[in-house]
Amino acid sequence: MNFLAHLWLADQTGTSLAGSVLGDVVHGPDLSAYPPEIAEGVRLHRRIDALTDQHPRSLALRADWPDGGRRYAGILLDLVADYVLVQDWPRYSAEPLAEFCRRAGESIEDASEWFLLAGGRSSGAAGFAALLLSYGEPAGIDLAIRRTAARLRKPEPLLAAAAHWPAAAQALRPHLPELLGDLRQSALQLLALGLGESNPLSLETVV
Repeated sequence: MNFLAHLWLADQTGTSLAGSVLGDVVHGPDLSAYPPEIAEGVRLHRRIDALTDQHPRSLALRADWPDGGRRYAGILLDLVADYVLVQDWPRYSAEPLAEFCRRAGESIEDASEWFLLAGGRSSGAAGFAALLLSYGEPAGIDLAIRRTAARLRKPEPLLAAAAHWPAAAQALRPHLPELLGDLRQSALQLLALGLGESNPLSLETVV
């Protein structure tokens, strides 16, 4: 899952919006330097990523990726999910997307201290909200892909694999409600059990 889907799941489960994004920034198991709600959000982010990778829909979509690009399918599907989520936002939330993005941006800005502590950078509320909204446009996804590829030693294979993302978005769209619904249910059950490192991650044991 990418930013918007993680934020939606955090909002659905009453957990930290900032923590759900910091899960991509914070490294290592020691979260003692962070407030409890932030640490909880980071742990939940990690569990969601693991559960997403195990989900049958994710496995099927990765398997359908053209040969040569499957190793990058997980990265690209994260972005595709945000694109599809924007397209059908009213299906997932009664709150207008722009208002949700504004609220998420404010949460990220308020947590700047913790992003800097994790070695990331602070983001302004308006800028982060605009980033989330950009995922609803093909140009926004293409830009996110180029930025991701730029961090790789060899960006060309990822850029080549990205040619399939519009087709993947069409394939994911009818199944995203199931995927997000399963992840939401899993997240709620994990929160009820506690997010200790020893808790199971499989869909079979959580859902």
